[in-house]
This record gives sequence, structure tokens and C-alpha cells, in this order.
Amino acid sequence: MSTATLTSLLDYLYGTLTPNNMRWVGEHLIEYAKKEENERLKPYTMEEIDGMLDEAEGAFEAGDYLTNDEVFHRQEKVVV
Repeated sequence: MSTATLTSLLDYLYGTLTPNNMRWVGEHLIEYAKKEENERLKPYTMEEIDGMLDEAEGAFEAGDYLTNDEVFHRQEKVVV
């Protein structure tokens, strides 16, 4: 988003929101931004990795997988 667009949005909010509403919006935006940053930077725990491996192994044992030929055939269909 361009700086001009953000400036226009800010000007609109300044003109329409009460100080309490501005504070409420600001706090929620900051909280949401922090949550997004933490989610992107959060490494997996060993429990999460083990769970993903267990799930993948279970799917493999149940025959829920694609062979190399199936993968490359599917890729050709998508590319063409």
C-alpha cells in the first residue's frame, strides 16, 4: 500500500473517530501486528514436529501418498 493511500486513510480516521475510538483501533492494530510477527518467527516445538511426522507416517502406511510418476504427471498437467 502506498504512503499516499495510508495518509488518506489516516486523515479519514482522524476526521471520523473519537479519541477513544482511535485509541481502540490503534491498540487492536498493534496487538494484531505483534501476533502476526510472533507467528511468523515462532519455531516449531519438538512436539509439533513429532506430531507432523506421526501424521505423515500414518498417511504413508494408509497408502495416502503419490508416487514420483504421479507427482510429475500432475505437474505436467498444471504447467501445460
